[in-house]
Amino acid sequence: MTRFSGYEVAVRAEATLGEGPTWDGAGHRLLWIDILGARLHTYDPVSGHRTVRTLDQHIGAVKPRTGGGLVLNLRDGVAVLDPDGAFHWLHHEPVPGRRANDAAVAPDGSLWAGTMRYDEAPGGGTLSRLTPDGTHTTVLDDVAVSNGTGWSPDGRLMYYVDSPTRRVDVFDHHDGHIENRRTLVEIEDGAGFPDGLTVDADGCVWVALWDGGAVRRYTPDGELDRVITLPTPRVTACAFGGPDLTDLYITTARVGLTAPHPLAGSLLVVPGAGKGPQQPAFTG
Repeated sequence: MTRFSGYEVAVRAEATLGEGPTWDGAGHRLLWIDILGARLHTYDPVSGHRTVRTLDQHIGAVKPRTGGGLVLNLRDGVAVLDPDGAFHWLHHEPVPGRRANDAAVAPDGSLWAGTMRYDEAPGGGTLSRLTPDGTHTTVLDDVAVSNGTGWSPDGRLMYYVDSPTRRVDVFDHHDGHIENRRTLVEIEDGAGFPDGLTVDADGCVWVALWDGGAVRRYTPDGELDRVITLPTPRVTACAFGGPDLTDLYITTARVGLTAPHPLAGSLLVVPGAGKGPQQPAFTG
């Protein structure tokens, strides 16, 4: 197992709950969000150009669409932004006390969107699959904090985190259906809680550790083989990006910290950390 630091600051920020880094290959930019700040960020690592858009409600995730524009996992449901900025709901389902959380695009171009209660009550969250025509199917309905979701390079396995369980679980995946849930790894006491994840081109799973100040890489057999240590404890998610998909971008949070590190809430990057696969865009 290799332990290293080697991070750089991509964007110095004070996001309350930075989350959801996603490489937009067509737009040559990184997308990321501040959930509780209701802000959508973009960052071009070549030019350094940044944008920030404040939304009307909390946002759990943002992903690119194949035809341009974005799909948003919002407090009250899933919506799309067209390239001209027009907004419309794809699935509108407001539930008092519940908000959106992490989401991911499956190999078939569907969106798998998670929810959770603000009080993190067990069973208050869900994981749902949305197809481009807006068909909504609840896949898991007994979730506390729906978080990292990702697929193996061949699409046959789906990895998933419900953070309070302290586990990264794996399912068999076929044609939008999952079965045979089992544990890939359980995070030990004192090491934090698994949050967002990404899967690299070798099929290894990179997991951000909330209150763990680290990102860990696990092999498909569940063996820990790499740890990236970071200066702030609330590490939320990670994703490969950059022109050659070799840079690991990492989001962090300030929420709940009485004396946050100066980089808490910033977007960090570890250049040359590995190699990510091309991520599919939402086909809706």
